[in-house]
Amino acid sequence: MKNTVAAIVVTYNRRALVEECVGCLMRQTAPADILVIDNASTDGTDRALAPLVERGAIRYENTGRNLGGAGGFQYGLRLAVKLGYGLLWIMDDDAMPTPTALEALLDAAKGAGEYGFLSGRVLWTDGSLCRMNIQRDLRMNNLADLSADKVPCGAATFVSLLVPARVVREVGLPIGEFFIWADDLEYTRRISRRYPCYVIPASVTVHKCRTNNGGNISTDSADRIDRYRYAYRNEVYIYRREGLSGYRRLLLRTPLHILRVLARARDKRLLRIRVILGATLKGFGFHPRIEYIDQTPGDEDESH
Repeated sequence: MKNTVAAIVVTYNRRALVEECVGCLMRQTAPADILVIDNASTDGTDRALAPLVERGAIRYENTGRNLGGAGGFQYGLRLAVKLGYGLLWIMDDDAMPTPTALEALLDAAKGAGEYGFLSGRVLWTDGSLCRMNIQRDLRMNNLADLSADKVPCGAATFVSLLVPARVVREVGLPIGEFFIWADDLEYTRRISRRYPCYVIPASVTVHKCRTNNGGNISTDSADRIDRYRYAYRNEVYIYRREGLSGYRRLLLRTPLHILRVLARARDKRLLRIRVILGATLKGFGFHPRIEYIDQTPGDEDESH
């Protein structure tokens, strides 16, 4: 360990993107050690990154199987805390932080007091705000105004998220059982229930996701429909924890999303609706465990 900050990148079969992401991390004006968590990619990611590993530029960890994004971040945060890093900077493999992205977060951290997390501003490739990364307020509504230097925040994504290790020890790790989708919203909301958290607009990252639709089952391609089973199930779990306001949101949004499918989907309408309804119902019986850094296996928290 050379630095106090660990930049944690989770990847799976996106060799070119993770190489580009690592390059962006290596060009930061503020130093960070780079930890790449590979969910057992089969596209040669390990060979592509081997020269960087050999010269000590990055640390590469292969999980041995595909744990999903959620399991990958759980693995990465656990490792970074156990290695002794004080700050964890979390990143998707298709996220490209601008050179001063980390420096801006660290500057903001100096005056933020005992914060839970800091989140950067995320743009899409055309320079507009990336819809899937718009942070939420404490009522879980999208933040509309990012004009201040520091904006209070209730939830954010794992695209340029800075979290102190002390917070990870206290609140636990991301929920691996989520596999993909909404693990970041659940985790950051868990943190913001205990600590003030902020968006730092001066810290900018470009997210090279395929489209800027923000994850919409009514307009997404047919080959991605099945992924939404995780999205709807996991989000029900999140909103259940919000109490009455969360249940009210679920009651309103489920028929709204079905109507959007009927109005906008070009194909597979019945399948899309079945996914919404089936995964939403499954979410009410979903009780994943929260794991902690220093926990004995089998002693996971089930109090929630």
